[in-house]
Amino acid sequence: MSSSTTPSPPPATAPTPAAKEPRAGMGARFALIALALMWPTQLLSLAGLLGGNAQASVALHFRTTEIGWFILVNALVATVITPFVVKLADFYGKRNVMIAITVLGLVGDVTAALATNYGMLLVGRGIAGFYGPIAALAYASVRELFPPKHIGAASGLIGSGIAFVALGGPFLTGWVIDSFGFRGVMWSLAAATAIGLLLLLTVVPETPHRVERTKVNWLGGVLLGGGAAALTYGIGRGGEWGWTDAGTLAFLLGGVAAVLLYVVSDVKAAHPLFDLTMMSRRSVWTVMLATALISATVFGTGVIGQLLVLFPKIPGVSDGLGMTATHYAIIGIPASILILAVGFGTGVALRKVDARLPLALGAALAAVGFLLQRQWHYTDTQLMLLGTVSAIALGMIVSSVPVLIIEAVTPDEQATANGLQGMVQGVLTTVITQLVYVILAKDSTVFQGTRFYHDAAFKNAMLFGAGLALLGLLAAVLIPRLKPAQDIDQEPAVAAS
Repeated sequence: MSSSTTPSPPPATAPTPAAKEPRAGMGARFALIALALMWPTQLLSLAGLLGGNAQASVALHFRTTEIGWFILVNALVATVITPFVVKLADFYGKRNVMIAITVLGLVGDVTAALATNYGMLLVGRGIAGFYGPIAALAYASVRELFPPKHIGAASGLIGSGIAFVALGGPFLTGWVIDSFGFRGVMWSLAAATAIGLLLLLTVVPETPHRVERTKVNWLGGVLLGGGAAALTYGIGRGGEWGWTDAGTLAFLLGGVAAVLLYVVSDVKAAHPLFDLTMMSRRSVWTVMLATALISATVFGTGVIGQLLVLFPKIPGVSDGLGMTATHYAIIGIPASILILAVGFGTGVALRKVDARLPLALGAALAAVGFLLQRQWHYTDTQLMLLGTVSAIALGMIVSSVPVLIIEAVTPDEQATANGLQGMVQGVLTTVITQLVYVILAKDSTVFQGTRFYHDAAFKNAMLFGAGLALLGLLAAVLIPRLKPAQDIDQEPAVAAS
């Protein structure tokens, strides 16, 4: 068994809040900690929103046809370093590691803001990717910092914070891009990261759980990260070189082989990156598959709407809607409010409602939303009305995912499970995003060094999103009944049936 799952009793001088007598309500102190964890966690969502909305401005400024890497390089780095970050958190504490990766994220944001060419911009975005695993650590910290009866509520609160990002983020993006261009976006991310660092330093207590420091399966991590990168690059080049091209096949098959070798090396390693044996339990592998696929679908396809709305309208060249970022934010108000309301309502309902239900319903609604928007995405009214369907789906999904992970594993497996789910979701998000760009490129025109997209491209990408959401729904149906989060203390989490 991995050392990351070896029980390690907390020091007597630093008991976890979970060990204290549960209170009737969450309490001001616990609420403050939850809010402090919400900020750095949802900064990932803010970065995705700001970065996605800045793509058009970046592509036009640097005249690049490779705008996809503006998003992908950040996601790839996050995926590669996630297993190592989770392991180090077991050794040195989750708060300490969250502080370290936040500092690196800040360095990356500043580098990107100062970039004088596209290559330097990608370097900065890559460094900022070190911030990526913070969500896994934040959710894992909840298990140690909150009383058992409040674990589900705290996780739901942190997850539903995406609604505040969805409501305020577009307006921030609109104001910054319309006033200061994409560099304003990069500086805004740097400022938000700095605030997250301050909250971690002043509000969040250290999590006391530690495991014995052992060797790390560095080879396995390199195989995993390299395999994911090769697979993503091969998918991107497949549309350009051809799917039967020797180079394309080399990257695709090499990437798959590297990931499989990682699995073999980690299972046999004395000190694996992840305790993959937990995946032999149906309660774990089904939750990992469903939550990762559904989340990756809604986040990985987000670039479709951003490119559709913000790219210019050029007859015969581009079928973008040519909106300003501020206008985009205004028509997104109803959806943002719905994400907030549904996310909060789902978090409260999960005290009594089986978390599988909102996840499955969210996947079904996401598929419906894609299909509806495929037909009607040309006017403000259409975007506002049909965007509400996707908003309801997103609110349900983000609130139910962390609770399902808590219910599927034991307390000592929490950090490992969050890291593993984050890694799988990261790989799938990166691959799905790259596939979206490949689909879009099939119906596009390169004009003055920039790639522009036709209406058929957006329709095909939306159909692809609907298919993925339906696959996620099928995966959610496979999840067995789990022990409710509020009933979990220190006993193993197992399927009830």
